[in-house]
Amino acid sequence: MSLQKQFVVWMCAFGAFVLCIYVFRGVLLPFVAGMALAYLLDPVADAFERIGLNRMWATICVLMIFVLIFMLLLILIVPTLAHQMAGFSKNLPTYVASLQAMVSKSTADYMPKFLSNFDAESLQNNIKDLVSQGASWAGQLIQSIWNGGQAVLNMLALLVITPVVAFYMLHDWDRMVETIDGLLPRDHRKVIRELFDQIDESVSGFVRGQILVGLILGTFYAIGLSLLGLNFGLLIGLIAGIISFVPYAGATIGLILSGGVAIVQFWPDPIPIGITFGIFAMGQFLEGNILQPRLVGERVGLHPVWLMFALLAFGSLFGFVGMLIAVPAAAAVGVIVRYILNQYVHSPLYRGHGGDLLEDKSETGAAGESQP
Repeated sequence: MSLQKQFVVWMCAFGAFVLCIYVFRGVLLPFVAGMALAYLLDPVADAFERIGLNRMWATICVLMIFVLIFMLLLILIVPTLAHQMAGFSKNLPTYVASLQAMVSKSTADYMPKFLSNFDAESLQNNIKDLVSQGASWAGQLIQSIWNGGQAVLNMLALLVITPVVAFYMLHDWDRMVETIDGLLPRDHRKVIRELFDQIDESVSGFVRGQILVGLILGTFYAIGLSLLGLNFGLLIGLIAGIISFVPYAGATIGLILSGGVAIVQFWPDPIPIGITFGIFAMGQFLEGNILQPRLVGERVGLHPVWLMFALLAFGSLFGFVGMLIAVPAAAAVGVIVRYILNQYVHSPLYRGHGGDLLEDKSETGAAGESQP
């Protein structure tokens, strides 16, 4: 089969795969979540196998430990989070109104001193409109995520089907890898293996490392804000940690939420307000200088801009399922693009036959000049 026909066949197969994901995106979440869980826990199952357990018992032990930890966290944290979520939603209009009043008073008291011709009333109205629109947009976003989550996630199916899918996938993981490896085209088997190894290294390095980073940051923020006595500190801290996989999003959203609550709650005392900002400054220092270099590192090859684009693009196309597959898809595309660019740089299309001829002549001339 010619190279052109192979390209057409693989493009058709890829298009069919994307079409299937788009058509069945409403029911894919438990299966994608189960596959992702199996992928994350496969190294742990391999470790259990190395100590003498067979694959079946290794899979059972790993999933039992995961379920126990998950249920423990569910029992201990979820009721408190639900209570804080309800309280935060109920008090959000009050916080926004208080911030509006503070901003209006500050602009009325101080702005005319610096700008005598400045329209303070117009600024106050603009700030009020901006804060109101921002609060309205945030409320609509949270509500849409919650409604979409109820419609798409289907929590019952997620809790029931995902562990079953994860069990079978984890049990048969090595066998599936061998089967896929046996189906690779013989002529390109080595190259495809190398690309898959790079994709696996990129995805595993980012996902497993970023999960640890998110857990550590979420715990740090939640404990710090709770010890400070900030209202809804546990909720805000965990939210900041969970969404920290999006570059700068976790710290930014957490800082805005905690800063706004701290200003309303502690004003005019500057010490707890400063401590609130200091907690997030310390978290960013830990993330940038310790956690990211040690747990994620530079080997993942996922640029923050490319990652954010992938999350938005796949999320808009496939919903929450798309956000789950955005990271591996972004890693795969990045590896393939780098491979194509590397092939292009070493091809005649880049170097050109004329360039090769000139290089050969210059090398020949240099060799001739060096002769006595």
